Amino acid sequence: MKKILVLPGDGIGPEIVAEAVKVLERLRADGLEVELEHGLVGGSAYDAKGHPLPEQTLVQARAADAILLGAVGGPQYEALERPLRPEQGLLGLRSGLELFSNLRPAILYPQLADASTLKPEVVSGLDIMIVRELTGGIYFGEPRGVRTLDNGEQEGFNTLVYRESEIERIGRSAFEIAQKRGRRLCSVDKANVLEVTELWRQVMLRIAQDYADVELTHMYVDNAAMQLVRAPKQFDVVVTANMFGDILSDAAAMLTGSIGMLPSASLDADGKGMYEPIHGSAPDIAGQGVANPLATILSVAMMLRYSFGWSEAADRIEAAVGRVLDQGLRTPDIAAEGQASVGTAQMGDAVVAALG
Repeated sequence: MKKILVLPGDGIGPEIVAEAVKVLERLRADGLEVELEHGLVGGSAYDAKGHPLPEQTLVQARAADAILLGAVGGPQYEALERPLRPEQGLLGLRSGLELFSNLRPAILYPQLADASTLKPEVVSGLDIMIVRELTGGIYFGEPRGVRTLDNGEQEGFNTLVYRESEIERIGRSAFEIAQKRGRRLCSVDKANVLEVTELWRQVMLRIAQDYADVELTHMYVDNAAMQLVRAPKQFDVVVTANMFGDILSDAAAMLTGSIGMLPSASLDADGKGMYEPIHGSAPDIAGQGVANPLATILSVAMMLRYSFGWSEAADRIEAAVGRVLDQGLRTPDIAAEGQASVGTAQMGDAVVAALG
């Protein structure tokens, strides 16, 4: 029996997670051995407990076999001190559980080729896996802050730092994923101007000797951003640092037509993970019942595949999503101009029905 901690979070989080839970409950009725526990994180946790990551949530997360997260954040929390903002709950989970390897697939469903802003021939068949280092780099580096200089001017500063061991573990994670796919790995850095990514490149070259069956290439991040929109199908697996991965994965998301279609996994060294859609809490549409739950449902499929090794159940979910898209069902974010759309709950119900 596998224990899943469900953290709906804020904004559209509770709405989209509810649909993913429907899928899990259906699979459980068919014999899937999982049990669900619920907890608080982000703004909802601050509202209830005064902190975005209550100690109880961290205890629950450590005891769980995997975590399903909705989204965190909202404008009502922006005036809080930084340690109390919802996003700190998310960062706390990542660092507290050592979830260093973030997998962000960018897959274009053939039914949505017209939803991409790029020409169909450029994106048709797109299948990229971006492996983002998640617990180091400039988001966590110290020192950081805002200080006042002698002349009275304020200066903000952050530190970009990576240890050799941090680079090696994300590199090996990416090489192993590449071995299971097209055996091509592109390491993205800025080694021409940043010493920390010069070290990144050196480590990648060294560990590549242990993966002779994988072709390793290198690309500067500015060129990678350009190539993603020029010829994205040249990529198979991309590995990069925290900030670069944050930006590139969102750019890759739009190649697929909607950020609402893309799941993600954040894994520790043993394969335990936190699974979430890559989009945010979308407070502008929260409570309207129009959010796309497919990225969250597909995150469940990633959970079953990567943390539990249940590929058959994962395939079943992904096939059900494909059948729903074949039926022409679309939430507003993926509907063509003038095309009728369905709501969050309707889309979730359709996926459950398509499970067979």
